[in-house]
Amino acid sequence: MQHAITVALESGTRPVITVLGSNYDLLEKNLPGNSVDIVFNAAWQQGIASSIHFGLNFLQNKYPTVDAAVFMVCDQPFVSASLIKELLDAQQKTGKPIAASEYAGTIGTPALFHQSMFADLLQLKADNGARKIIRQNPDLTVSVPFPQGNIDIDTSGDYSNLLKNGF
Repeated sequence: MQHAITVALESGTRPVITVLGSNYDLLEKNLPGNSVDIVFNAAWQQGIASSIHFGLNFLQNKYPTVDAAVFMVCDQPFVSASLIKELLDAQQKTGKPIAASEYAGTIGTPALFHQSMFADLLQLKADNGARKIIRQNPDLTVSVPFPQGNIDIDTSGDYSNLLKNGF
């Protein structure tokens, strides 16, 4: 999680909003509160869509002039500030409302969504994340290569394997 926050801050995008659910109390105290807005997702058991809803609603209420949002997950160790900047550049150059990372035969997070897509994101349910919106709107999406995007850390075994491979 710290890596994702650092990347977001290094990319220069603002505001940076971190949505926490399970273990909120444990995680929140280790976050840089002065540079990151922290949102508690009280419905975290309902799936990824609830985190999108909490984060996006917070963004729209506190920062109503923001015209786009980049959604990231905290388990992709190879995400970088330059990738976030590439997403921003791709969206600006093409004018498409979605700029998403492409890896391992799929397109997903990190992904940028223009505000014109916010209503669609707020319609997501349960474990349907932003990838569902991307799949439903291929003509509205520009992709940015992220070859290591399929590498994620979900377990301590994943983390051990990553370290063994020289990360």
